[in-house]
Amino acid sequence: MASAADREKSLETALAQIDRQFGKGSVMRLGSDERAPVAVIPTGSIALDVALGIGGLPRGRIVEIYGPESSGKTTLTLHAIANAQAAGGIAAFIDAEHALDPEYAKALGVDIDALLVSQPDTGEQALEIADMLIRSGSIDLVVIDSVAALVPRAEIEGEMGDSHVGLQARLMSQALRKLTGGLSQTNTTMIFINQLREKIGVFFGSPETTAGGKALKFYASVRLDIRRIETLKEGTDAVGNRTRVKVVKNKMAPPFKQAEFDILYGTGISREGSLIDFGVEHEIVRKSGAWYTYDGDQLGQGKENSRKYLMANAAVANEIEQKIKAKLGILGDAKAAAAAAALEVKAAAGAEAASAKAAKGLAVSAGDREVAPLSTAASKRTAVGA
Repeated sequence: MASAADREKSLETALAQIDRQFGKGSVMRLGSDERAPVAVIPTGSIALDVALGIGGLPRGRIVEIYGPESSGKTTLTLHAIANAQAAGGIAAFIDAEHALDPEYAKALGVDIDALLVSQPDTGEQALEIADMLIRSGSIDLVVIDSVAALVPRAEIEGEMGDSHVGLQARLMSQALRKLTGGLSQTNTTMIFINQLREKIGVFFGSPETTAGGKALKFYASVRLDIRRIETLKEGTDAVGNRTRVKVVKNKMAPPFKQAEFDILYGTGISREGSLIDFGVEHEIVRKSGAWYTYDGDQLGQGKENSRKYLMANAAVANEIEQKIKAKLGILGDAKAAAAAAALEVKAAAGAEAASAKAAKGLAVSAGDREVAPLSTAASKRTAVGA
């Protein structure tokens, strides 16, 4: 029997060969702190960036985000779009569900004037448009909302009640084979939002599964399971949700990490709330009783007051964020930090404008929502797909 040293040497040789053949990070020790060198798009939540192990969503890869209804899937995706745009990138949103709310996207910091939007008629058209945009080499992020809404052309043209067994799964399998290479070559991130379904006749284990077959499970480098775990209230009024995200698959860093953060109605992910939670956990922010302090200065009494203080003092929030990232080893470059700071100012202004309009009781028209560019993009989707 080979000695322990010989076995370890053989294992290292095999791992090196696997890395050369399949890419670095294909096999890793679960307790390893090694991270694949890859560019990322921040998610908007420092807790999730840390759970992903690389500081955000990987560039040039496929990401699947799935969960129950109203769990925060689209909100998380819109934050990723806003961060990509803030860093100077171009994003596209393939709205197969025809449910994008431009006003909400703007409140989260998305530049809706620059956002490319398509509302395709069939699943084939949606995936073909995505493929053409990716191969242009000019897109940084493509989002498809959602996989379940990618209806094959044969089903659209057929009668109600017709059986189309495996048609959508076959469409997804074929599309992903084409898309994967282009994404890697152009360093484009592609996010698929997906819905949950239940298997029939499952008595042991979870009956939950995702729509669109099994191909996406294999092709995705990162899969995120997002759930609403608690309702946040001020008095008796619900103001948001506490959300938990599980990294159920991760090819870039050790998987199975979890992140929790707050999603506030109308403003999206509470960046400041995550900074307070992580700051306390890593002893950058001190908590004494109900009071939170940072660097000798009081942030406020209670988490909500401290969150409001950080919202009003972006420089302090950015400083706390940089210290957390530096301590955890996921510090981004100066350009990314500056872009994130600019995004927070822009998002706050958008949310304030929306709140002021709602307070005045003004009717929200298409002009109020500034959706002309989105409407134009949607009306030209046939030309893009031609």
